[in-house]
Amino acid sequence: MIKHPFVAALAAVPLLFAFTVASPAFAAETTTCKLKYSLKGWSAIYKVARGTGTITCADGQSANVRIVAHGAGFTGGTQSVTDGTGRFSHTVKVEDLFRTYIEWTGHAGVGPRKAVEARAMFAGSKRLSLAGKGDGISIGMALGGFTIRAQ
Repeated sequence: MIKHPFVAALAAVPLLFAFTVASPAFAAETTTCKLKYSLKGWSAIYKVARGTGTITCADGQSANVRIVAHGAGFTGGTQSVTDGTGRFSHTVKVEDLFRTYIEWTGHAGVGPRKAVEARAMFAGSKRLSLAGKGDGISIGMALGGFTIRAQ
């Protein structure tokens, strides 16, 4: 029998920790989500693109989405991304991904299936990285916003 209260409290810490980690009431499960998308847009210092996509998560959640991207920088041309993919940081609900992300984008292309783009973005603790292939005549880098909304 433990007689000192401090020692008794220390003995209970591992049990309390094990209960907290194992209990779903104390911690929400996270899942990994991916985005498949297409975008079409233009740029001449200012950049704008609109498109659609589908978010699918490892736990079975999914959503069809609309995408709007705006930005400004050293950029010019037209571009159509038809084979875009992305990966979100861990999330609890697919609805948590509907927001505007701050993005840094780079793109280049000359001709059919020779255009490429890469985007790195964040919104609070959420991270999203995108890469896509498509058609266009474009080159540039821009800083802007990337908005995902439910369709």
